[in-house]
Amino acid sequence: MSCAIPAHRLGTAWSRRYRDTGAWPGVALGDAFARTTQRRDGATALLEDDVALSYADLASRVASFAAGLARHGVGPGDAVAYQLPNWWEAAVTLLATVSLGAHAVPIVPILRGREVSVILRQTRPRAIVLPQRFRGTDFLERLREVLAGMADVDPLLVVARAGAPPSGPHAKRFEDVAAAASESFTPRAVDPDTLAVVIYTSGSTADPKGAMHSHHTLGAELASLVDAHGLGDADRVLMPSPLTHVSGVVHGILAPALLGTSVVLQDRWDPAAALAAVERHRVTYMIGAPTFLQEMLAQPTLGAHDLSSLRLFSCGGASVAPELMRLGRTRIPHLVTKRSYGSSEFPTIATTGVEDALARGLDTEGRALRGVELRVTDDAGAPLAAGAEGEIRARGPDCFLGYVDAALDADAFDADGFFRTGDLGVVDADGYLRITGRVKDIIVRKGEKISAREVEDLLLEHPAIVEAALIPLADPATGERACACVRLAGDASPLALDALVAFLRARDLTPQKLPEQIELVDEFPRTPSGKINKRLLRESVERRLAALATKGS
Repeated sequence: MSCAIPAHRLGTAWSRRYRDTGAWPGVALGDAFARTTQRRDGATALLEDDVALSYADLASRVASFAAGLARHGVGPGDAVAYQLPNWWEAAVTLLATVSLGAHAVPIVPILRGREVSVILRQTRPRAIVLPQRFRGTDFLERLREVLAGMADVDPLLVVARAGAPPSGPHAKRFEDVAAAASESFTPRAVDPDTLAVVIYTSGSTADPKGAMHSHHTLGAELASLVDAHGLGDADRVLMPSPLTHVSGVVHGILAPALLGTSVVLQDRWDPAAALAAVERHRVTYMIGAPTFLQEMLAQPTLGAHDLSSLRLFSCGGASVAPELMRLGRTRIPHLVTKRSYGSSEFPTIATTGVEDALARGLDTEGRALRGVELRVTDDAGAPLAAGAEGEIRARGPDCFLGYVDAALDADAFDADGFFRTGDLGVVDADGYLRITGRVKDIIVRKGEKISAREVEDLLLEHPAIVEAALIPLADPATGERACACVRLAGDASPLALDALVAFLRARDLTPQKLPEQIELVDEFPRTPSGKINKRLLRESVERRLAALATKGS
């Protein structure tokens, strides 16, 4: 397969409009980073443990590593993959790669052999950057096992923080590749229409899908964040989300490079350490999965920290319960909590502005960003009126331009170029979007479709429930029955089904939507992006029920 953006995606009327109106800024990411470095120079760009890099420091390391990659044959059109923790080397790798006219392929560190082999076969990287060891795993040995079954993929392995030089002819230390003086690197002229980053989705039901972003689409995304979150030079983000995930790429690497913000990297999520980092480094905002905010708010030391710098927490990447948004505002009164809606394919589709987050940030995902068009459609793709529920489709300058596997594009885009998100939602008369579920995340009980998201939001209002997922289980009488899987707070008493049903009845939930089974879960299986993996969850519950049935027979 070829990692090239389809020409027909660049020549449409709407893509021409993005160029003509300036929605596609016409600047390659490497050039934008150079401009930011000139403007910010000695200001801090990145903090990781005891490492503090100014913009000048970061630019020097990027230039050195780019020169090293070029000496090893990396050039325009090539892929450079990286499977790194939240280390500064990840930022340097991405920025060096795009400055060469090559494209970066971030791989989430928790992915194993099957998923990694799919990604490598599709992208055929010229180089792969990885740690020697991390969290007890020998990444180099594991990757060599994957490559052993792929005779046609033979990349240079660049090992970060390796200690001794790694053995083998195709492996070198990161610092050895970057040993040349930065002056030896001459930045290339890069067409902003070319491929910059391939971000792989973390789907729970199929192989990962590579979403192709150009310099234009990512530049448009970063420009939109100035309006969406009020970002500027004074902002500093705490980044526990992987720098291999879309939110980490955008806010942990590209926002500092293009907007002049700064980032504090956290390579292992720890809510207590996160609170300390906010206080120590005067973090101003966070973007990430709702579990980050939830666990920070639950820390007994929350009130002991000076969090006065933290002005914004925008939740996305998973179902965001209104109750969590309320709790954030209650426990950190000056904090603006709100929701953002996007994906690997379309990083930010909608959010509330900081000014209207208090009014509409609890119950909606906000309004479409500047330049983004939203449609809610019926099953046939016909637009629906305001207030009607249907599939959400979106088109805009920061939408990806196709999958690496081009066969997937036909189902991903409609005839008008709108991306089919697979989400169900409602747009009200004022343009505010509310997600109601997934097109496929439903329980069909006696022919009636029940949205899991609606019930999950109500479950999370229960004071004993920390996390919840509603899944379908086969039922001979109704076709499917709704099973509420819940994780309780540590000090909570066991929760019975009748008590849970009574709680939901009190919130006027339609009787047909009431769960018919409850499963108490100590820990949910998750996708690489932190979402609850409902496929694995359902399989686990089904195995347990089958074992019980066998034991009882």
